[in-house]
Amino acid sequence: MGLSFIHGLLIGASLIVAIGAQNAFVLRQGLRREHGWLVAGICAVCDLLLVTAGVAGLGPLITSSIVGLQLARWGGVAWLLWQAGVAFKRAKLPQAIALQGTMANGVMNGIDVASAKPVAIAALGVTLLNPHVYLDTVVMLGIIGGQQSSPAGFVMGASLASLLWFFGLVGLARCLAPRLQTPRWWQGIDIAVGAIMLLVAWQLANRAL
Repeated sequence: MGLSFIHGLLIGASLIVAIGAQNAFVLRQGLRREHGWLVAGICAVCDLLLVTAGVAGLGPLITSSIVGLQLARWGGVAWLLWQAGVAFKRAKLPQAIALQGTMANGVMNGIDVASAKPVAIAALGVTLLNPHVYLDTVVMLGIIGGQQSSPAGFVMGASLASLLWFFGLVGLARCLAPRLQTPRWWQGIDIAVGAIMLLVAWQLANRAL
């Protein structure tokens, strides 16, 4: 279970930390002190449900067929290599999270505080209306998680990665914001993400041989 947990933690973290609308939204809500913990919880729970659905649905289907298992393994390897290439490409042309509004004493100003309901709806929208989230979490993490010796451990690891990242963004928003708006920081993150993807792809390929 330990290795499956680590795989889930590393792969989950590698997918989550990529620059995207979801991360920008979570960080922005943390800086505005506008229901940031609610937003982090919604994002983490959505990831848990999507990864669980993928592993529980695709895992048994894949392991029931030797041919399907081999196709899934090499498909997972190809996907991980592709994701590593994307990360290294981002590292060559680093970008950063762009936040609207002005900062004062580590808090974003210039925006009216909204009620919890529209913020929750926006968090669900930025999380679930992105088609890539289903490819990444339900399909690919489902395929990789279903091949682990402990699929439950993989889900736990991936879910912990989401929990730590999103709540970390909110809790550490003041000190993270200046760094996450610096391209150099994201360059280092993307290099680490690419390296992790290559490592997991190598381990998955070795299991298929």
